[in-house]
Amino acid sequence: MLCGVVLSAGDSSRMGSPKALLTDSHGVPFIVRIVASMREAGLSDIVAVTGKHHDAIADVLMRSSVHGAVRIVRNPDPARGQLSSLWTAMDACGDESEALAMTLVDVPMLSPATISKVIEAWRRTRAPIVRPAYGNRRGHPVVFDRAVFDELRRAPVESGARVVVSAHYDEVVNVVVDDPGCVVDIDTPEEYRRSVASAQDSARESE
Repeated sequence: MLCGVVLSAGDSSRMGSPKALLTDSHGVPFIVRIVASMREAGLSDIVAVTGKHHDAIADVLMRSSVHGAVRIVRNPDPARGQLSSLWTAMDACGDESEALAMTLVDVPMLSPATISKVIEAWRRTRAPIVRPAYGNRRGHPVVFDRAVFDELRRAPVESGARVVVSAHYDEVVNVVVDDPGCVVDIDTPEEYRRSVASAQDSARESE
């Protein structure tokens, strides 16, 4: 009914190493953490889209505790842009999917509760696009209803899904959440160091 999607096909050029394989403060790879969060949120069909680093990402997933919960598909030409990876995911999820809950491997700290709230809001409203809102920022995952699948397919690959979101701006449902992790985008080594340090500080404060 609803397919979870993790886009992890980028080259990670600014990071200098595959972001999917970076680990959180507990040593869990980002890609594993996100799939586990989706599974905890109740998603049973999860697709991870890979690219240049397919073999390394697939190996980590297959050796993890979530290996049975995720299907791994490769974007044959991820240089086309992020939207091409979403197209790859749409092909994998199939025509029976009523919606896609899409997130990026760059946003590993989102909580299962946030994923659940966004999915619940989509089920309640059947809005074309549903996403979390933390303060004045919009985060992930983004749920795309099947009503906009054709538009996503026709969108210019260089523009990405933003043009579809903009076209339905007045219909988008923004779900207020108390989860800064849904808007924390980790693209550089410095952002990664800050994220890990912040998680470690929070863990110490809770002890």
